[in-house]
Amino acid sequence: MSNDVAYPVFCTPDPFLALHTARRLMEFGRCEHSEVSAYAELSSVAEVRRMAKAMPGGWFRGASELEEFQGVPFEDQPALVVGVPASGLPAEAAAFEGRLPVEWEVWHLPVGSIEDAFSSAIGPNVGLINWESLQWPDAPEAGFHGESKHAEVTLLFNTRTRELDEPADDHTVLVHVRSVNIDGHQRREPYAHWLAAQVGLTVLGPAQRC
Repeated sequence: MSNDVAYPVFCTPDPFLALHTARRLMEFGRCEHSEVSAYAELSSVAEVRRMAKAMPGGWFRGASELEEFQGVPFEDQPALVVGVPASGLPAEAAAFEGRLPVEWEVWHLPVGSIEDAFSSAIGPNVGLINWESLQWPDAPEAGFHGESKHAEVTLLFNTRTRELDEPADDHTVLVHVRSVNIDGHQRREPYAHWLAAQVGLTVLGPAQRC
């Protein structure tokens, strides 16, 4: 079993410039089977309502404590905790008490199907777009074979970390490669530098792991 590691290669306060840059990198590895997913953490009921209107195809899931429903059958848990489409969101604001932030997600969609709309809808919320099933090419001059399993590009909105745990006023593009950690050193980091350079970018910071 292998894992990926991601490197920041671009950062800007302009979400559409960030999207444009992420797409340039993604297109370098795009192939027939490439897909896109997106995720957001919505901090208020108003933001949930706005996202439901802007991105009605997503799935919404409210926050819950790990112990809150231990022993409770799945079918007896609140619909918002289990997850609902936009049409299933509660009409009453009181139903969101203790359920914020609400997560919104879509998975494994065709590339190009949601990116523009999501970048317009994300607003101040923390979130991401992730392109996966890419194909990074060989880099013989750098001594690296290509990569498919861990070939991804992520665009982080309003944060700089994959864990989405550090809010920021800007947006960051990450390039992913396979993690090969030997004696504390990422041996495929030069490959990330090479990939970034192919589209005029530069690695800006240390590796980020899941």
